[in-house]
Amino acid sequence: MGHNSVLFRIVTSTLLLLCLTFPATAATGVGTVTHLNGPLFGKKADGASRTLAVNSAVEQADTLVTEKRTYGRVKFTDGGEVTLRPGSNFVVESYLFDKGKPSEDKAVFGLVKGSLRAVTGQVSKRGNQDAYKMKTLTATIGVRGTSFDLKICKDDCPGLPNGLYFFVIDGVIEVSNKGGTRTFGAGQYGYVRDEDSMPEELPFDPKLEFTMPPFWIDACGVK
Repeated sequence: MGHNSVLFRIVTSTLLLLCLTFPATAATGVGTVTHLNGPLFGKKADGASRTLAVNSAVEQADTLVTEKRTYGRVKFTDGGEVTLRPGSNFVVESYLFDKGKPSEDKAVFGLVKGSLRAVTGQVSKRGNQDAYKMKTLTATIGVRGTSFDLKICKDDCPGLPNGLYFFVIDGVIEVSNKGGTRTFGAGQYGYVRDEDSMPEELPFDPKLEFTMPPFWIDACGVK
């Protein structure tokens, strides 16, 4: 057997060993970074900041910040996921999930800047149906088990007015603010100009890159 073949087998075995053992030793929290292709930072309320990597824990009250070209995915303990796009600030305001206490479920998040895709987990599907909230400056999103995209435009969406844009991929979301409450279903695009404006359905695709780029496959074969 040639030297290159032996080296290949050693490297492959090492990667497999890492895949089998590393996740078990990862830090614990309310969620875990599962995919990342650039700088991602976790900031505390006191201003302390840390650099996150794949398998890093996401903790209560963290503000996650992605850089200009960074995509990152976080999986929460209830099975829900949030994928952050470049230039985003996302806050874990309050989170509680105990398999044996569905009535105490809570998942309250905040999108301060940028855009994301959310896939809800068990918190939105059992116990208190109002336990899941996604907050923005213009409206709050409530769900009943679904997946959706959000995008905040603030002088960075050419040809479109500022405000909150969203797209429902699956299920139903309820969008509420001072202007009122409206329900949106799968395949619908929506817009909220400000906190006093009634959420409205858009009759067109605003072309704000709601479609996610293909996710990479890491050394463990995780998509």
